[in-house]
Amino acid sequence: MRQDVQIIFWALVLAMNLCGFLLMGKDKRLAQNHMRRIPEKTLFTVAALFGSVGVFVGMQVFRHKTKHLSFNLGVPALFTLQAALVMTYYYFYPQIKAVLAMQ
Repeated sequence: MRQDVQIIFWALVLAMNLCGFLLMGKDKRLAQNHMRRIPEKTLFTVAALFGSVGVFVGMQVFRHKTKHLSFNLGVPALFTLQAALVMTYYYFYPQIKAVLAMQ
């Protein structure tokens, strides 16, 4: 992957994690004020789009959704999957690039 693409990718990952963290805080505040909440589907979508660390940290910092089994298992599972994807990419990319260069 070209360096500029990597920078964009990691900037988007950082933005998604910040978004996930802030959404958890906002949802906690909405819950405390008995207002309309952010749908769990939205929180999981942000976590699935490489924002799982931010959502998980937000769960711990704001003590929000920590009793929900779907969040306690789902968010770390998404992180594990995302970490595996990134590690696999960085492991195999040089090999794929070398093979393509031979053709």
